[in-house]
Amino acid sequence: MTILLWGLIRDQPMSAVLTQLRRLDAPVLFLDQRRVLDTTVQVDAGRTSRTTVTVAGEAFDLGRVRAAYVRPHDSTQLPGLRARPASSAEWRHAVEVDQVLNAWSDRTGAYVLNRPEAAAGNASKPFQLRAVAGAGFAVPPTLVSNDPDRVAEFVREHGDVIVKSASGVRSRVRRVRPTDRLADVAACPTQFQRRVPGTDVRVHVVGAEVFAAEVDSDADDYRYARALGHRDPVLTAIDLPPEVTVRCFELAKRLGLPVAGIDLRRTPDGEWYCFEVNPSPGFTYYESKTGQPIAAAVAGLLAAAALCKEHTL
Repeated sequence: MTILLWGLIRDQPMSAVLTQLRRLDAPVLFLDQRRVLDTTVQVDAGRTSRTTVTVAGEAFDLGRVRAAYVRPHDSTQLPGLRARPASSAEWRHAVEVDQVLNAWSDRTGAYVLNRPEAAAGNASKPFQLRAVAGAGFAVPPTLVSNDPDRVAEFVREHGDVIVKSASGVRSRVRRVRPTDRLADVAACPTQFQRRVPGTDVRVHVVGAEVFAAEVDSDADDYRYARALGHRDPVLTAIDLPPEVTVRCFELAKRLGLPVAGIDLRRTPDGEWYCFEVNPSPGFTYYESKTGQPIAAAVAGLLAAAALCKEHTL
């Protein structure tokens, strides 16, 4: 009934979940990416396939894993590897370990938070927005384009417009300024949305639990408030209206994400917009500000899953 954690110990959500699992005295195997060069993964295919991971000579059968929390980083960017050429044996080894473990995470019968296949939807914000609308949330008028003329038309039509990445690459949300060179979008499709006034609310769905935090900030992107010269955001735990809670659960279900970070905004007239969903949320920031037991909820979900005999893919 082992629970597998795969990632970096310096990653705060990973560290927090590991701490909570140890408090539960749950059987945990922590697979540390820092030791990727000491790690091998062997897949024995046949009537019953078997995947064995070995770290510094110590082998473990992944068939014993009943639940897993995976937050892998790109191993080739770790210290000691990022400076190596892609042709080096070490670089290729790290890539192969990442690929095999990601494939295992998608295909294992264990309960995985979250499967890479489901998290891949984050790479396309337009794809996500279809699920957002399907779950019943309002979506602001949106344009994804690399046509400067079409972007200029969108800005004229909506006036107050924000710009962000159309992919899963982290970007700073900001308003389009009159001095912006819209011609630059020709080099990369970019997402533009009509700005929605209101109050940000971050929701974390963890299995059958939901944790909502209201964010009081005057910055367009509260994550970078201090860097942008604004006051630090103030976060407060709140209860969502029942219908909004239902939409959050439905959205997480549509995206196949047992754990999800959902970015909402409540307008002054009480309408709820959703901008995007993070499939691997860094929830410790919100936990530290509100006291919400999110890490404990994730650990509890894993521990409960580890007691179950079977899980569906």
